[in-house]
Amino acid sequence: MCGIVGYVGPKSTLEVLIGGLRRLEYRGYDSAGVSVIANGQLETRKKAGKLNNLVAEIEAHPLPTAHIGIGHTRWATHGAPTDGNAHPHLGGQTSRLSLIHNGIIENFAELKAELLASGTKFSSETDSEVAAHLIAKAFERTGELVAAFTEVVNRLHGAFTILVIDQDQPDVVLAARRNAPLVIGLGEHENFLGSDVAAFVEHTKRAIAVGQDQIVILRAESVEVIGFDGKPAETEEFEVDWDASAASKGGWPSFMAKEIADQPQSIADTLMGRLSHDGHVSLGDLAALSPEYIKNIDRLVIVACGTASYAGDVGKYAIEKWARIPVSVELSHEFRYRNPIITPNTLVVAISQSGETMDTLMATRYARELGAKVISICNTQGATLARESDATLYTHAGPEVAVASTKALTSQITATYLLALMLAEARGASAPAELARLGKELLKLPAKVTDVIENLPQAMALGTAHADASSVLFLGRNVGFPVAMEGALKLKELAYIHAEGFAAGELKHGPIALIEEGQPVIVIVPSPRDADSLYPKVISNIQEIRARGAKVIAIAEEGDATVGDYAESVVFVPQTEPIFSAVLSVIPLQAFALALSTAKGLDVDQPRNLAKSVTVE
Repeated sequence: MCGIVGYVGPKSTLEVLIGGLRRLEYRGYDSAGVSVIANGQLETRKKAGKLNNLVAEIEAHPLPTAHIGIGHTRWATHGAPTDGNAHPHLGGQTSRLSLIHNGIIENFAELKAELLASGTKFSSETDSEVAAHLIAKAFERTGELVAAFTEVVNRLHGAFTILVIDQDQPDVVLAARRNAPLVIGLGEHENFLGSDVAAFVEHTKRAIAVGQDQIVILRAESVEVIGFDGKPAETEEFEVDWDASAASKGGWPSFMAKEIADQPQSIADTLMGRLSHDGHVSLGDLAALSPEYIKNIDRLVIVACGTASYAGDVGKYAIEKWARIPVSVELSHEFRYRNPIITPNTLVVAISQSGETMDTLMATRYARELGAKVISICNTQGATLARESDATLYTHAGPEVAVASTKALTSQITATYLLALMLAEARGASAPAELARLGKELLKLPAKVTDVIENLPQAMALGTAHADASSVLFLGRNVGFPVAMEGALKLKELAYIHAEGFAAGELKHGPIALIEEGQPVIVIVPSPRDADSLYPKVISNIQEIRARGAKVIAIAEEGDATVGDYAESVVFVPQTEPIFSAVLSVIPLQAFALALSTAKGLDVDQPRNLAKSVTVE
């Protein structure tokens, strides 16, 4: 949510800000704005709608050349998405200070009442403008911008990243972070700030993640980081492991199409250096988990939201089967509000692409307070979740720009496979020969995903053919169940139609009432080769719904000679270990949703009302 960019240096500030905001569009937004200081004067332009609206506004009312500024894309919380509510917000009677904000200021009402009582006039409905006026008034009183800024951020409750510039101090950008992401970019005679590294990766790969309750004093030749208590804070520099080209479409019609096609490489990168040619898993990333601790784990809890929770559901099957540890998958926003039972022998695994999902962060903080160890599966270097976990398994999937997750999901699932195999070996829960066999089969996954990608035109044609559908149902069993739920979620996100995923065994317990003539139903069909296969039961489910007029699309394993007798259409995926099939079978569902949404003329990269990274509870 909300994209934030700050810059000070010799380049054209407007080009840096607009370029950074474009690379942050994936976060989701409904208005945009910039403020710069040039020739001692603060200038601001902002506009509701897409970034192109702001660009048009600047073309109509040009900004002077500047070398310091801040930029923002807003995802509305307090106040509708209007020009007036767009950021930046100006503070003080003379409007010499400009502020941008990501997050929610929970005590804004009492602070606003205080300001109104003193005669302050407001021009927006936002909580953010409250902070702008408070800082401006404190600066007028103290004459010290850093002191005023520090005073005010200590009064704010909730989640926020705040950036401020003031025309009376035209060489410095101030920033503060509490429960919302912020990263510093380090350049030569220039420095940057951003919600994530995408904001400045075109200019530098050197970065510092800003810690909780820290303030940044950013100048062209220096970066100072202090705590909210004013004391110097420790920082750690890291290097971004991808470049700006990875966050461009590269000729694809959408970022989502590109990221679906990226999956063979992103899965291979998740496995790289962790899985040897003989199938042995080595996770140096998780060295914080001692062999003794692993053997004493009595329960594993996966916390995640949305698509990441479905990755956790697949991981549950793998961990329980191979490592023999009981696993529960919890929605992060429910976990800490129901007084869960957590002990020092409970391992908590948090899954988040961005590592900034506020619900997941709060769940893991709660788990650690209860004495649990926390490891995270994350895609973003320097993310808060990674810094607050005992250990992190990075997926190395590269930037995912489309709001609807594709390659992040399959990389997260792959990471849970690695975790399951590592735990199984460390606990002696499965035979070494069996674990080696599984590891070797996992090594084949990127090549099999390539085969799936090459055959996606069929799934996309089916999506296009169903563009007029008002409802699509998804059925699956075992790992096919979370795949079905993820398929339904993708369709809801992208096409704005009713879609639901069910465990196929639940069909007769209620959902079959939804079946009517012509109802499209996508069924994830398990392998008929597995001795414990649920194949006959799923075929029976198909027959039950077809008898009531449903039109079935089956996602089935190559070599299944029977399924075609029961389905109107069949999309085949390569044979693999049954638990690994989740990765292969979910990809045609991504393509189906992409094609259906495209046929409806919708924006597949930035669906309405959605944000890529949900940084508020």
